[in-house]
Amino acid sequence: MSKPVLHSIHVYPLKAAGGHALREAVVEPWGLAGDRRWVLIDKNDKVVTQRPQPRMALSAVEQGPDGGILLSAPGLEPLAVRVPEPTGTTTVEIWNDKVEGVAADASAHSWFSDYLGIGVRLVHLDDPAVRRPIDPEFARPGETVSFADGYPLLLTTLGSLDALNALIARGDRPGEGPLPMNRFRPNVVIEGTAPWAEDDWSRIAVGEVTFRVAKMCGRCVVTTTDQSTAERGREPLRTLARHRRFGDKLVFGQNLVPESPGSVRVGDPVRLLE
Repeated sequence: MSKPVLHSIHVYPLKAAGGHALREAVVEPWGLAGDRRWVLIDKNDKVVTQRPQPRMALSAVEQGPDGGILLSAPGLEPLAVRVPEPTGTTTVEIWNDKVEGVAADASAHSWFSDYLGIGVRLVHLDDPAVRRPIDPEFARPGETVSFADGYPLLLTTLGSLDALNALIARGDRPGEGPLPMNRFRPNVVIEGTAPWAEDDWSRIAVGEVTFRVAKMCGRCVVTTTDQSTAERGREPLRTLARHRRFGDKLVFGQNLVPESPGSVRVGDPVRLLE
């Protein structure tokens, strides 16, 4: 087994929309710079994700140097969206949290409403340092998170994906595999580890940055969504239910909390600290 290194880095400027890969990223206390700083909400202020709207996977979001974004999606002209002025806040209900953000221009609401066929609004997280604490059961005082599901970063490994795909291939419906890593929407992907090695990690260093491994990541129906077509199948949840069930969770990947600032780069060595 080779020494573990950082294989790839991924950011998703708009929660649940398409992401893109980077060669290098700045690690902020609440996640990778620019990751999940935007979110869509419905008429009841609840977050809109791929769970009910799989076509969000086909929308692409490019991040500009000023924090603004460029939206594109099938059938629509691209739309540039600037960071809104913090003149007032809008409540975002994301799982069990209520978070304040700042609504984008009305043109952005209309653009995404036309694409999804439901009324939505686009909201920016203006101050991630104070808006949303991490679950205190797994956090230290003052630790916060963006509009990610619950933790600043998600880590996966190529070794575990290979093992999962081998299990899918041995199942009675092997035609749904092998699955690409983008089904799991990670921030950092590690290569050079044994399958499921990350289950036993508690602290790691990626290059110059140290992280606490907070908890395993329970997976949902989004993992069954083909990120290039928005079509859904039964894998990987079917196989995870047979082989990777921990309590009531079907697990793939680990949630990370940064312990130090810095940057990570593809090819950085990964060291186990505890």
